[in-house]
Amino acid sequence: MRLTGGQLRGRKVKACGLGMSSRHGALRATSSRVREAVFNILGQTLEGMVFVDLYSGTGTMGMEAMSRGARKVFFVESDPQRFRVIKETLEGCGCSAKAEMHNRKAVDFIGKLSGAGEVADIFYLDPPYDSDELGVIIPEIAQSGVLSEKGVVLAEHNRNLLLPDRAGALVKGKTYKYGDTMLSLYRESDE
Repeated sequence: MRLTGGQLRGRKVKACGLGMSSRHGALRATSSRVREAVFNILGQTLEGMVFVDLYSGTGTMGMEAMSRGARKVFFVESDPQRFRVIKETLEGCGCSAKAEMHNRKAVDFIGKLSGAGEVADIFYLDPPYDSDELGVIIPEIAQSGVLSEKGVVLAEHNRNLLLPDRAGALVKGKTYKYGDTMLSLYRESDE
């Protein structure tokens, strides 16, 4: 796989275990078409923003965000082997300075971030399609205070999965369809 935009455009990213299943679910990389769509939705430049790649897998989405100007990227991956490959890739491209790596479950990371009083501007969620993670983690983000005031949560999921229109203060706005993939965008309600 190659990064599609920003200063690291064209750089190869290792996709260790792609398509293979583990106790953490099958690794399914986000297609380049959907990656491009994500950054069109978010805006091509993420200059100065804090981005969370919550179910990192290959780490490609976080690296794309870094390439497009994110000030800091949290890579959160619970599988030790995948975590190690992301870390090696970041070190290989000299991107470690902007990265903060967490080898833990998503919900544990949200608790840690909240406990530290930190916030992020963009949460990108792409858990295994056959999991129920989104039903747990979206409300957790909504109630934990880890999303910045104008922040967004963007969830990638199978088109057959219906996500709630509201989770606490987060309201689902637009949804985007790309084949079997859906992207659902959440923002805090003004109410």
